[in-house]
Amino acid sequence: MFTGIIEAVGQVTQLEARGGDVRIGVATGKLDRRDVRLGDSIAVNGVCLTVVDLLREGFVADVSSETLARTTVGQWRVGDRVNLEKALTPTTRLGGHLVSGHVDGIGQVLNRHVDARSVRIRIEAPAELARYIAKKGSICVDGVSLTVNEVIGAAFDLNIVPHTLVETIIDVYQPGRAVNIEVDLIARYLERLLLGKQAATPGSTITREFLSEHGFL
Repeated sequence: MFTGIIEAVGQVTQLEARGGDVRIGVATGKLDRRDVRLGDSIAVNGVCLTVVDLLREGFVADVSSETLARTTVGQWRVGDRVNLEKALTPTTRLGGHLVSGHVDGIGQVLNRHVDARSVRIRIEAPAELARYIAKKGSICVDGVSLTVNEVIGAAFDLNIVPHTLVETIIDVYQPGRAVNIEVDLIARYLERLLLGKQAATPGSTITREFLSEHGFL
């Protein structure tokens, strides 16, 4: 588990295809690696990766075909900057929100503009994730815990303060950029709980008719 509070910006140093999977090397920059061990989890642009080797200035991880299909990892190139966060501990301050590091889908930056000292960014999520995104709710974009300012269909607006621009890779976001999106864990589990016994039926989902039948509307 993670908090979505980025600890360092690193850099992709290695991308090696291995039988359908990819082995990735990451330079960790200012990330404190003194307590990092083999088998530990580190979120890289919001993707939970397992450390399989430690380097003098970074680490190596294997990326499965499933992760390549569901995240932006397959689009990364050597030299790309990436957000980094170590897994939380029982004593970690939960400054953001609970993040699993399991990306739900890939979104796309639609536009950005300056708003006083902040930057406003609009991102379009995959249509199937729209129901989990709520105004003033939490969302994780490339591993960064952010608050949704506005929701327009499957698109949502974010207000990025100067500190976040400096400490993450959001400063380079431009229209067209693909980003990893993880919706709020509570929203996903709430949907399953509302389904009750129907959760065991393949294809079951929350609809307006379902809510009406069960007294929610």
